[in-house]
Amino acid sequence: MNEKHNLLGDSYKSLYSDYYQNKSHTVSKREISALQTTDIISKIFNKISIKRLIDVGAGEGSVLNNLFKRSVAQELHAVEISESGVQAIAAKNILPITNIHLFDGYKIPYSDKFFNVAISVQVLEHVEHERLFLQEIKRVSDSVFIEVPLEHGFKIKRSIKSGKKYGHINFYTIDTLKSMMESSGMKVIHYGVVAPSLQYEQHISGRVKGLLKNSFRKTMLKIFPNFAPWMLSYIGYVYCDCNSNS
Repeated sequence: MNEKHNLLGDSYKSLYSDYYQNKSHTVSKREISALQTTDIISKIFNKISIKRLIDVGAGEGSVLNNLFKRSVAQELHAVEISESGVQAIAAKNILPITNIHLFDGYKIPYSDKFFNVAISVQVLEHVEHERLFLQEIKRVSDSVFIEVPLEHGFKIKRSIKSGKKYGHINFYTIDTLKSMMESSGMKVIHYGVVAPSLQYEQHISGRVKGLLKNSFRKTMLKIFPNFAPWMLSYIGYVYCDCNSNS
């Protein structure tokens, strides 16, 4: 990989290298949010037989662990940019995981179309060269599920400021996410916008405040589905065919 494609230099490499080391709050958030993500993925793949699935940017393995518990795929594979993430995945001892690789954020060490499904959860917002990243996923997989925070709209200045400490450098609406996938040569089969789960909101904000925030977010999305994501943060996801030339 050419040096100019490396992820944002030494400061970001350092951020991600020990991202999951001795950071129980970060891991707890990932574990809670993984439950909602797994629900969405399980519904999408409910009647699909998956032999090989790869999690690209697998973090500390919470989503993979939940997919294992639900027997979503026969084989699970992982690539992750963070050394502490790779160590955490290995420590979970998830039996169907065939391989765990530390990677540079772009080059996935597998042959063309090796996987039936790739997933990448809360990763694209961190990636400097998004289409290079997506093209590599397209190369190794027949289909892909992508999840990102929807942080654009009227709240963009606040999103940029608050996202810096987490390494967020890209900000999406559901329409810009769909456009990103289509302009990377994939066909969007299914997409959705959801509020963070009640469990997640209460973990972040406390029992009462979390309940109020979650209720307000869901109500706004139900009544104003197009306007609400411009005012509040949500989660967006797409499931795409990687064999399309759209």
